[in-house]
Amino acid sequence: MYSESFEYFRPKTLAEASALLKKHRGARVLAGGHSLLPAMKFRLATPKALVDIGAIKGLSGIAAKGKAIGIGATTVHAEVAASKLLQRSCPLLPETAAQIGDVQVRNRGTIGGSIAHADPAADYPTALVALGATVVVRGPRGERKIPAEDFFVDLFTTALKPGEIVTAVLVPVSGKGTGAAYLKHPHPASRYAVAAAAAVVDVANGVCSRASLVIGGVSATPVRVLKAQDALVGKKPDAASIGAAAAQVEALVPDPMGDVYASGEFRVHLASVLAKRALAAAFERAKKG
Repeated sequence: MYSESFEYFRPKTLAEASALLKKHRGARVLAGGHSLLPAMKFRLATPKALVDIGAIKGLSGIAAKGKAIGIGATTVHAEVAASKLLQRSCPLLPETAAQIGDVQVRNRGTIGGSIAHADPAADYPTALVALGATVVVRGPRGERKIPAEDFFVDLFTTALKPGEIVTAVLVPVSGKGTGAAYLKHPHPASRYAVAAAAAVVDVANGVCSRASLVIGGVSATPVRVLKAQDALVGKKPDAASIGAAAAQVEALVPDPMGDVYASGEFRVHLASVLAKRALAAAFERAKKG
């Protein structure tokens, strides 16, 4: 199927791109195109204009920024997966990026495009919320920094305002004693997450001092398992405490998503199993430093 007709623009600056988005009501930003273009071909998305940000300089790359690492919006998944800086300082993100789609998708799809699209089965949102990352956006009124937990609002809906564009993602540097893991059950055709779990933990003197557990793929946005903190913080990370934390997932989502491949109940069950495994892997990595 072919998409509906649309206008195409390729601005050279962020200011020009923002002005085009403001001028053309309903225009969409085009980055790697691996989320938007398929939706347009099926006419699930019918924008009247596309604003291609591929020619704007300074939107790609990975660099240390104090206690965080900045990742430009047009940085492709393969770069994130292969980044030595991220592998040393925030290994959860390369681990997540390596599980996205296939080789073609990872070499064309971008981190900014993925999170702006806000697919509930995408991989980055779950990991970014678990990490406590920040999404940097720029629009007509300047720059804003939005916590990842507040960025994903609803199904395919974000906190972006008209004319705003994702320019970067900031992820905190992992310290000594931190461990993290991202696990998912991929759909066999699309590799999107049927269910996923991201865990980030800190261990000091053999005791859990911080725990962040987020599940994805089961609802419109990533879900933080707040009660997992109560089950883990201040306790030894043994099978009992990990099991108690993962058990909180089952009662967390009252109306999970379901489809012909996996019912909502099955997704939640998968998420609880993955949560337990992700926590166990994260604690094991924390012990190894």
